[in-house]
Amino acid sequence: MVSVESPLPIPSRTQYVLEAVKHDILTGQLPPGQSLVEAELAARFGVSKTPVREALKTLAGRGLVEMSEYRGVTVRTVDTAMARSVYDVRLLLEPEAVRRTVRRAAAAGLSAARDALERADRAADRAERSLANREFHRALYLPCGNPLLAGMLDDLRDQTALVSAVAWEAEPSWEREAAEHREILACVREGDADGAARLLHAHIEGFVSRAFPREAE
Repeated sequence: MVSVESPLPIPSRTQYVLEAVKHDILTGQLPPGQSLVEAELAARFGVSKTPVREALKTLAGRGLVEMSEYRGVTVRTVDTAMARSVYDVRLLLEPEAVRRTVRRAAAAGLSAARDALERADRAADRAERSLANREFHRALYLPCGNPLLAGMLDDLRDQTALVSAVAWEAEPSWEREAAEHREILACVREGDADGAARLLHAHIEGFVSRAFPREAE
């Protein structure tokens, strides 16, 4: 907990609160629908309401919490419609980004993806594992050569993590996803752009279909 006697600068306090609340959301300690009261969070972290308010605004912008005039601030609820909307955008953008990365032979992305897989294997909790998984995906799409495309995928990262956290709470399936990550990385290492994109598409679609099946399926 932050010491009140030697307080951090406000931006640092905001970041501290933001990371702590995000961790609690992604580990399920703050479940979907949970109310987030500024005064309670301020007391918990030993800070004023200002950094708490700013942190909650940032989390709302990232899609992790919802702000309502009547209900206040709550952890975002994940349902099939929300999960599908996030993953449908990923399906449209991410396989193409990875295809372009492989065609550009971006060795840095390959190394970063391999490191992320190793961190996921060593993860101590769901939040850490989710972060490593997101870093794996980011390492493969970031060097695609189109900053706008990469930025659009970056904007989905926290919402993707929230969907994963909720799905893993119901059915821990990260070992299956880790195996699929290794298959994707092997394809990238071989320089098979279309194969990597195809495996990635199947990986994303398979996860969301298992966790959040469409009503007609």
